[in-house]
Amino acid sequence: MITMDSIFSIKTASEFEAASLEVFKFQFENNRVYRSFCDLLYIHPSDVKNIQNIPFLPIQFFKSHDILSSSQPIQQVFTSSGTTSAITSKHQVTDIRVYEESFRRAFTHFYGEIEDYVVLALLPSYLERNGSSLIYMVDDLIKRSNHDESGFYLDNLSDLKDLLQQLDTEGKKILLIGVSFALLDLVEQYQFQLKNTIIMETGGMKGRRKELVREELHQILKQGFGVNTIHSEYGMTELLSQAYSKGEGVFECPNWMQVLTRDPEDPFKILPKNKTGGINIIDLANVNSCAFIATQDLGRVASDNRFEIIGRFDHSDIRGCNLMVL
Repeated sequence: MITMDSIFSIKTASEFEAASLEVFKFQFENNRVYRSFCDLLYIHPSDVKNIQNIPFLPIQFFKSHDILSSSQPIQQVFTSSGTTSAITSKHQVTDIRVYEESFRRAFTHFYGEIEDYVVLALLPSYLERNGSSLIYMVDDLIKRSNHDESGFYLDNLSDLKDLLQQLDTEGKKILLIGVSFALLDLVEQYQFQLKNTIIMETGGMKGRRKELVREELHQILKQGFGVNTIHSEYGMTELLSQAYSKGEGVFECPNWMQVLTRDPEDPFKILPKNKTGGINIIDLANVNSCAFIATQDLGRVASDNRFEIIGRFDHSDIRGCNLMVL
């Protein structure tokens, strides 16, 4: 039986595969949209012997369908950002404890106890709307950090600058987490030489600035903050888990999450390691929605399962979504 404890206690690759196959069977039986998708591919659990055989649901289905594997009441709806005319994704969460357990355990695994940090959040584009899963996570981290200085910053960059310099000089351990364009705004106005601060970007210019390649973005931020590395968080509305990079844009997943790449020309073919392709994600924290998602990101997975994001597909490049009317 799939439980929260069984998902978050995964230690080995064989345990991950066994849990993935169990979650697949569960979602095949209990997720109406995913079952229809599998039926159209003529795939049944009896055909699925390993992770490579599992069908990955195109992420766009979160824009057009209710992706649910649970009949329990919906406790929280996370939505993606978008223009007023754009159709946004929605992730209906029937057990918010699973999300909380996922991001708390992952942060502790990669960074240690949250109580050790002052958490400063520069996420204006997310604060300005409702339904952000990132804001939900960071708000929880801020509250659990147990530091009075922890908090969100919108446009008050001068206050943030003063506090950041003061705390860093005092030797406090600081996590500054921000959306890319806001971090750029900060270093364009002020220069830093930080010794005790982790700078973590969450990606996305959100239409506020010209998109920069990761290397260029990180170089500007490293110079502006006076740090040697820029950390990154990789997450999305449709996931309940995050991967983290401690530098160079190389991400690592928690034990209940794994990334694979698919052939850009054949969305049902999984590529070997070190080949560039579409990013497929297994997120077992998505036990109550869909744990197997084909994203619109392009990337590459190394032999040690760490991965890089290289870019995104154009809408015209997405294949495999015409199996069902969106």
